[in-house]
Amino acid sequence: MKTAKYICTLAFAMAALTPAIGMAHGDEDHSNDKKPAAVEKNAAPPQVGSEAPVRLSDGGVFMPKASQNLLGIRTTKASLGDVNETIGLKGHIKADPSSGGQVQATQVGRIVSGAAGLPPLGQSVKKGQVLAWLEPVVGSVERSNQQVQLAQIGSQLSLAERRVSRYEQLEGSVPQKEIDAAKSELQALKQQKAALSGGLGNRLPLTAPVSGVISKVSVVSGQVVEARQAIFDIVDPQRLIVEALGYDARLIGNIAKVSGSTETGGQLNLTLLGTGLELREQALQIQLRIAPPSPALAVGQPVNVFVQLKEAKRGVVVPGTAVSKDASGDQVVWIHTTAERFVPKKVQTRNLDASNAVVTQGLAGAERVVVQGVSSLAQVR
Repeated sequence: MKTAKYICTLAFAMAALTPAIGMAHGDEDHSNDKKPAAVEKNAAPPQVGSEAPVRLSDGGVFMPKASQNLLGIRTTKASLGDVNETIGLKGHIKADPSSGGQVQATQVGRIVSGAAGLPPLGQSVKKGQVLAWLEPVVGSVERSNQQVQLAQIGSQLSLAERRVSRYEQLEGSVPQKEIDAAKSELQALKQQKAALSGGLGNRLPLTAPVSGVISKVSVVSGQVVEARQAIFDIVDPQRLIVEALGYDARLIGNIAKVSGSTETGGQLNLTLLGTGLELREQALQIQLRIAPPSPALAVGQPVNVFVQLKEAKRGVVVPGTAVSKDASGDQVVWIHTTAERFVPKKVQTRNLDASNAVVTQGLAGAERVVVQGVSSLAQVR
């Protein structure tokens, strides 16, 4: 009886489950059926209200407003107009020759530091300040010759002193002109002895030719240096210049405006000092003054220089941050076509200045281009 009741209950359960199983699969094989359009790759744009950014089949990006605010997407309107042709140059920071200076050895000698030692890098110094001492170094033969000369002068000085003393005792008997001549000879011998003695042991002061900051120390205490060897370099950090090399002859007398930037993106306010007319390394030398404010700079630091010529050409101006490169290395600009849709556009550009670029091909003007968050758009998949 119990067995019959169990079989009956199992039959009712199978009957209840059979319709549901049949609706899910039935007897058909669905392994090759086409997937719903909503889950296909590169499908049409999601419906309004979707919260996830997605890459579209045409290469564009669908990004809801909430995601745009979260990722900091910002756009601006590109402008079409006449812009000056720009040439990009490579330059480097130099000390202003009119405000910087160099301390050199005037003769062979040994470096002797002061009581506080040699001045360290970055120390501020004043014009005329003693930075170190130069002790002359002479050879044994030269030193022997000087000692012989010093001994001869000492002997002559002793005779001259006795002569003057005797003439003073015989004053009135000896003509005055002979007394004056003896005194003059004595004074000259004293000066010769002092000069020769100083050449053997006196130290020469090495002083700062200008006020500024020590940028280079090329010696150590006790080092023997040659004549004209550089000892210290001094620069004024408030008066630095940029030197660039240009390979375009149109730069001569045809510069309207210049700007620059460091390798890390710091902006430089530059004014033209002058353009050389003599080629150096097959290039024209251009010097530019850095106007404050400016980022922290070091002598020798590489910088980018943008020279705008007086000639104007038609082009679309966009911020430099709007231009990026795609996976194939082509330059692209992201266009904001609708409220939640962005499309990459291949372009050709050239630098206008340190912060802007000119699109010469690919834009017609008046488009809204992405200037902030470009990398976030490119990473959407």
